[in-house]
Amino acid sequence: MSHEKAAMDRDAFVERLREEGAKRYHDRHDFHVRMHAGKLSRRQIQAWVENRFYYQTRIPIKDAIILSKSEDPAFRRVWMHRISDHDGKEEGQGGIAQWLRLAKGVGLDVDEVKSLRHVLPGVRFACDAYVTLVRERPLVEAVASSLTEFFSPDIMAKRIVAWEQHYPWVDGETLAYFRGRVTRAREDSHEAIDHVLAHATTREVQERCIDALIRKTEILWALLDAVDRAYLDAG
Repeated sequence: MSHEKAAMDRDAFVERLREEGAKRYHDRHDFHVRMHAGKLSRRQIQAWVENRFYYQTRIPIKDAIILSKSEDPAFRRVWMHRISDHDGKEEGQGGIAQWLRLAKGVGLDVDEVKSLRHVLPGVRFACDAYVTLVRERPLVEAVASSLTEFFSPDIMAKRIVAWEQHYPWVDGETLAYFRGRVTRAREDSHEAIDHVLAHATTREVQERCIDALIRKTEILWALLDAVDRAYLDAG
């Protein structure tokens, strides 16, 4: 007699993904709580923008790895836009360019940010761990790790309101990255969950997909831990 657990139905599986992700998502981190309450200093905001840029540079790399794992042209056509969303179709376009405009808007030297020389070791380690996770896991688990997109539209929307209210020294035009990601992340999450639901058809694979999502939330949390510790008293 087999004691293997039966696969969860679609609704139960999605609910588990949402539950496990939501209770670990980095909007609960004290750094984000203080950010949205207007309690961060200018230097703390700058440090977050500067360090988070390294994460932005890893996103198209991990998406290229995901593309390389798929033998399905239909999947690749769907997923391919993510790279141009961040890299842009031309110089000066895309999410990375928008993040650099954000860096300028909070008073950072763009060339210094692009050099990555000020990225904290803990931030670099966490972001590189995301690329490693995607490289080492099977395609469906790599895709599942991106399902933090379930939660990012809400945090982006809150961030826009909080920054406009509490950090008026930031030029509102530089918040374009956040505004664009509110809609884009919601659409991306639908693409990702459709793939995961189609291919995670056993309980074992479903649990591994949930684990991949948990690992991703831990990576985002570790990034904030590093910034928070390094700049705790930065005025």
